Amino acid sequence: MTAAADAPATDCRSCGRTDTGHVRSRNEDALLVRDDLGLWAVADGLGGHAAGDYASQMIVERLGRLQRPARIEDFVEAIEDTLEAVNAELRRTARARGVDLIGSTVAVLVQHHDYMLCGWVGDSRVYCFEDGRLRQATRDHAHGVDNGWQAETGGDARRPPPQPGGGVLTRAVGAEEQLYIDWVVATRRPGVQFLLCSDGVNKEIGDRELEALFRADLTPPELIGRLFDTALARGARDNVTAVVVRLAG
Repeated sequence: MTAAADAPATDCRSCGRTDTGHVRSRNEDALLVRDDLGLWAVADGLGGHAAGDYASQMIVERLGRLQRPARIEDFVEAIEDTLEAVNAELRRTARARGVDLIGSTVAVLVQHHDYMLCGWVGDSRVYCFEDGRLRQATRDHAHGVDNGWQAETGGDARRPPPQPGGGVLTRAVGAEEQLYIDWVVATRRPGVQFLLCSDGVNKEIGDRELEALFRADLTPPELIGRLFDTALARGARDNVTAVVVRLAG
């Protein structure tokens, strides 16, 4: 495979936004939008623990420093190495400060000419909208959260089910000595759209309503605006962060 074949395509449009919401005193979310690298990310610092904002900002800043190598395999390895280094640093910082945990979730989307890659740790999500249907590409690393609940139960399209405490995370960057990152391959076709979001989005907006918004054929900035208008109008109990990526076509 040639270097040119692995270079990120530029035929996409993206938009991202983050908001503290109406309840939290500070924003512990962070985002990365790098069309030039074919790399997008959302990180959600662990609320209730020390320095969640420090953890999420470190993740997106370190990912944003990466250079895109010729081969996609090398780029994915660089992303994993970066997250593993952040994991180790957060654990060292937590020990130095005498706190139990400094951590964050993360979801990343990587563009390639032939496919898209979704990687994640925790319950920040990546959704894929294709052929008029929205599906969750990632699967939450959490107990007490039912992935895809509405498709199975026909729940209220306006809101997800109650999630006291947002479920119990089973993975996070900074939580364990060894970091495990899951990856899935997603389609790359003209017109396909992706949503990366923190759980502040799915706490306020159910999957069916998200799908309806995507079906409205809005531009990424318009879609982001509608998402945030809805989440903020419903109380925005958590920090709200979203990135929309639309492939040209």
